Amino acid sequence: MPKTYQPNRPDNVDYLEATFRKIFPQDSDYRDKATARLEQLTMPHWALGDLMDLAVDLAGMTRSMHPPVKRKRVVIMVGDHGVTAEGISKYPSEVTAQMVHNFVNGGAGINALARQAGAEVSVVDMGCAGDLSALVKQGKIISKKIAAGTENMAHGPAMTRTQAVMAVEVGIEVAERLAPEVDIFATGDMGIGNTTASTAIVAAMTDKTLDQLTGRGTGLDDEQLEHKKEIVARILQMNKPDAEDGLDVLAKVGGYEIGGIAGLIIGAAAQQKPVLVDGFISTAGALIACKLEPLSGIISSAPIARWSRDMLLCRRSSAVNRCWTSTFAWERAPGLFWP
Repeated sequence: MPKTYQPNRPDNVDYLEATFRKIFPQDSDYRDKATARLEQLTMPHWALGDLMDLAVDLAGMTRSMHPPVKRKRVVIMVGDHGVTAEGISKYPSEVTAQMVHNFVNGGAGINALARQAGAEVSVVDMGCAGDLSALVKQGKIISKKIAAGTENMAHGPAMTRTQAVMAVEVGIEVAERLAPEVDIFATGDMGIGNTTASTAIVAAMTDKTLDQLTGRGTGLDDEQLEHKKEIVARILQMNKPDAEDGLDVLAKVGGYEIGGIAGLIIGAAAQQKPVLVDGFISTAGALIACKLEPLSGIISSAPIARWSRDMLLCRRSSAVNRCWTSTFAWERAPGLFWP
């Protein structure tokens, strides 16, 4: 069995609370300076829309009129899910470890996107059921394994509350470790079964229905999709996660990689580093982060909770999502301040 992660810090330090105390709202002075600068440009008022909003946000987040954006890092959090035993995915959990090897070898879709964006990719083993120790020894991935996958949440909590805290703390540690060499983080994930966990999280924390939230994941047909909805409904009924307690939601219906994403967002916020939240699983992690520390969830002048609900309903194309598929916005937004 692969060695599991053990915190490397004094037990009497409340690591989460200490991190929360480092997080502040966007700097209003820099936001005002950025807005004033943009309004001086020779163009119709706010003609570039979301791009200009993003420029103001970057100034407020980084407290700089020259926000750095060159050093980009995608952090892929990895974890398996015991709920795959319920037949909610077309693929077995072994695929999680196989995909990690694909990431390391540069052959996955995220690698292609990262190359296009000029971004580095880091892979973190939060709870893969497979043995990735060889990749750890080779220095190709970061090992923070809490357990070899979660428990089957269709029969009880996915993890203990202690493990949930540990998952978030690990994400914070990863952000702190990488922050000196990163200007902008992006979230990534891998874990067969994690769309089921994410659906349960978002259903528990928003007013969205399972019909709205439940996706086909790995390519489920209609019958399999209905089965997945039934399983998520059973998960929520059995575990009754407290929507006002992010750690309770994570422990009962979450995943180690989702907790890691939440921690990465919180840790990056404490380091005044913007985070690009991409995809449904990362959105679930962002909701957890926002519940634990609301100031970590401010992006595009709106709480992540509201932004994610809009994204899930596909009412608008988020500036954040557009930035990921094209490097233009991240590279050009700070350039709006000075030619």
